[in-house]
Amino acid sequence: MLSTLNLGDGQNLGTTNGRIALDCSVRRTRQGHVCISTTDFFFPLVDSPYLQGRIGAANVLSDLYAEGTGECDFVLMLLAACRDMSEDERTICTKEMVKGFNDACLEAGTSVTGGQTVLNPWPVIGGVATTICSEGEYVKSDGAQVGDVVVLTKPLGTQVAVNVHEWRVRQTPKWQELLKRNIISLEEAEDMMHAAVCSMSRLNRHAGSLMVKHHAHAGTDVTGFGILGHAQNLMDNQSAEVGMEIHTLPCIAKTSKVEESGVLDFRLLKGYSAETSGGLMICMKEEDAVAYCKELEDIDEEPAWIIGRVVEDPNRKASIVDDFKTIEVEMKG
Repeated sequence: MLSTLNLGDGQNLGTTNGRIALDCSVRRTRQGHVCISTTDFFFPLVDSPYLQGRIGAANVLSDLYAEGTGECDFVLMLLAACRDMSEDERTICTKEMVKGFNDACLEAGTSVTGGQTVLNPWPVIGGVATTICSEGEYVKSDGAQVGDVVVLTKPLGTQVAVNVHEWRVRQTPKWQELLKRNIISLEEAEDMMHAAVCSMSRLNRHAGSLMVKHHAHAGTDVTGFGILGHAQNLMDNQSAEVGMEIHTLPCIAKTSKVEESGVLDFRLLKGYSAETSGGLMICMKEEDAVAYCKELEDIDEEPAWIIGRVVEDPNRKASIVDDFKTIEVEMKG
């Protein structure tokens, strides 16, 4: 639909033909710097308004980090307070959302400098994140090369975990079926949701800041289109005629078991389960990827994985190989 509206002017940096970018607007300023900016927002997926705010900020900042920068110069907050709550509820909920959002921004080394607030049926929070850098301080998103491997910095399965949590809280028939068939226990469901919240609220700052150092060729983050959807978008944006073959799917523990149960088809193992504040997906040489994953794990104390490879393909297709493997990612601590 948007392709018919003639958006953009062909002057974006790091994208094929200067078209509108995957994750951010990347523009050269009149003074010769590079301005990278993005916007996103987050609907309620968790019970805590504080965590909603924190995840909302992590989600906004992730797009910047996907461009290979670990810095954000400032953030504008986009806030929708819930008009259907009582005044006291709305005040408490809104303050907690803003606190969570601001705390994540402070952890990222940036500040909320303005924004806009409206009333809405649902509490929503997000923002606009901007960084100013020089050439060589970010990674263009169109440089994947044949022979590159593909790195993922967070596990998949947040949509599954959030939905199972909702089923459990509401004691729905789907939750009862999971229990009856011994697919998952109450404790496992709680651990799965906790792992998802920890993953969604963790910043991709270090993952982004290491991309230039380890010579990344292209990157994006994995969010609403699922890993295969974002992989396809990334391949469509490459200068070279390349495709991607994904051979490994790291998943939050028990999410793949829930998927395989057939209680609901989230399309997790097909690559289309939506993720919230997911990991970065990065193309780089294998030797660089090994060093990148090691350094990132040393810093974040969380693993990253080589999940695929870039191959020559004039059709630019991203796919999951038939004999792919899954990794059960257990929560640490």
